[in-house]
Amino acid sequence: MLTGVTPPAAPHAAPALRRLLDLLARGAAAEEFDRPAADARRAGASAAELTEIAEAAAVALRIRRTLGQHRVREAQLTALFDTASDLAALRDLDAVLRAIVHRAKLLLGTDVAYLSLNDDAAGDTYMRVTDGSVAEAFQRVRLGMGEGLGGLVAQTARPYATGDYQADTRFHHTATIDGAVLDEGLRAILGVPLRLGARVIGVLYAADRAPREFAAAEVALLSSLADHAAIAIDGARLLEETRAALVDLNAASETIRTHSEAMRRAEEAHDQLTDLVLQGGGADDVAAALADILDGGILIHDADGAELARARSGPLPQPVPAVSASRTRGRAVALDGTWVCAVLAGPELLGSIALTGRAGLADADRRLFERAGVVTALLMLLRRSVAETEDRVRGELLGDLLARTGDPGTLTARARRLGVDLGRRHSVFVAHSEVAPRHRLLAATARSARAPHGLAGLHHDQVVLVAPCDAPGEAAQALAAELGQAVGCPVTVGAAGPATGPAELPDAHGEAARCLSALRALGRAGSGGAVADLGFIGVLLGDEADLEGYVRRTLGPVLDYDERRGTDLVTTLDAYFAAGASLTRTKASLHVHVNTVVQRLERVGRLLGQDWNVPARTLEIQLALRLHRLTRGP
Repeated sequence: MLTGVTPPAAPHAAPALRRLLDLLARGAAAEEFDRPAADARRAGASAAELTEIAEAAAVALRIRRTLGQHRVREAQLTALFDTASDLAALRDLDAVLRAIVHRAKLLLGTDVAYLSLNDDAAGDTYMRVTDGSVAEAFQRVRLGMGEGLGGLVAQTARPYATGDYQADTRFHHTATIDGAVLDEGLRAILGVPLRLGARVIGVLYAADRAPREFAAAEVALLSSLADHAAIAIDGARLLEETRAALVDLNAASETIRTHSEAMRRAEEAHDQLTDLVLQGGGADDVAAALADILDGGILIHDADGAELARARSGPLPQPVPAVSASRTRGRAVALDGTWVCAVLAGPELLGSIALTGRAGLADADRRLFERAGVVTALLMLLRRSVAETEDRVRGELLGDLLARTGDPGTLTARARRLGVDLGRRHSVFVAHSEVAPRHRLLAATARSARAPHGLAGLHHDQVVLVAPCDAPGEAAQALAAELGQAVGCPVTVGAAGPATGPAELPDAHGEAARCLSALRALGRAGSGGAVADLGFIGVLLGDEADLEGYVRRTLGPVLDYDERRGTDLVTTLDAYFAAGASLTRTKASLHVHVNTVVQRLERVGRLLGQDWNVPARTLEIQLALRLHRLTRGP
């Protein structure tokens, strides 16, 4: 052998080495790399040749393992890139989660893969998506933080793996979790955290139904997939939240547009109604305009329930309960298909408006209807201001007429400016109520005075009405009923007339006042009439007879005896005649013994004469008794 020259390969080694290269080239199984050495041994290869072939086979196997590892790593990287690409293309959160779990199952070749997400509000992690699972209980299981393998991963943000979960004492076992794992038949489980920065949002799992040890490379692979998955989940969640925000934004924009349109319509309607009132329009004009705007029937009532106006609706009493509810709530309310809104000026109730024919009322129309209540309040305040001014002027004229203040010609001219013709025949009415406040009775009387072009006011603390009328008795009865309904309690009205001109009205007023006193004394409260309606008493009142003198002449001795002795013979006489001259009924009404009644009547006989009980005398005595009650007042 020459120095520096490579010796030729042994005759048996060279073919073996070529065969090893061929095996590497075609990726043969590991056991095939032992055959070249075996064939060379059978062919008579020397020990040196067999050693060389064995060393070459070992190198070839190392090369094969390295190539295999590279191919696996390449496949895993390719799968990760494909997963990242697939996840990036997904926009639906559910689709993202399903893709993550399915890819984990394929990459690790496990029986089952699943994913749980943390519930920050509940403080646990719950099963969200599974692939390969068959047990319903497993698919619905929830794990408290630190419970089971998944709860520990979620709590610590570290991956955990077990070859046999049921036998692994590292984990906090619970009956619920162990039962679910047993139902699914799982043994080996690998769980890695889904992390967004330092925050854990869930856990990704791969599991087998047979015992298995997960290699570090598999843990790293599943962790890499979990990192991609967490980003994709966050992106899908953000996209979903963005979509929801866009939907909310669109809805808000539509709501704003609708609200703006409703506000514009309400403002236009408010301006229209306000201009109508300020230009002198009345309740009828407002009702008609509002009926057109709201496409329904409108009724306007005052605070006493009197109808002021109506448009596109039949008569309808004021719904008092609904008005009260609207006043309390400060908004319109519905009652039996009718919408009602109280008309207020601060806390004061001025009246109400009712909308009929609109059972269903949108919020915009309801607010418009409520705004119409404000305009109606303006109308009523203007009407009241004008009415109060006019009533004050009319009341001042009435006071001057009844007090004979001023020149008759001047009074007549003042009346003419108010639309009152004192040259016509007028009657005078004096009204009284035991219950209703005087200002309320005066307001109702003033309303009654406007229609016939009359005058109403207070004179000597009495509510007085002067109105064109030729039949005061009938008119007084009608006025008592009208005022009683307006104030909600009985009203008594005395009347006199007719009288013509300023000179006759004061005397007529005096007669009407005496008539009112007579009606009250005779127990006819709540009715109306003139002196002609009171019979003989009316004749006496009308003639201004000496009533007190008549009473003294007829009953004087009895009155004097009662005054001196402190007795009450007059009351006994009243009770006796009221009982139809029955001693039994008289003693019952006086609550005394019948002998006491007999003794008192004997005393009356001695004072008035023994003929006091004959028909002619009893008529005079009964009349005197009534006049005595009248002159004393009710």
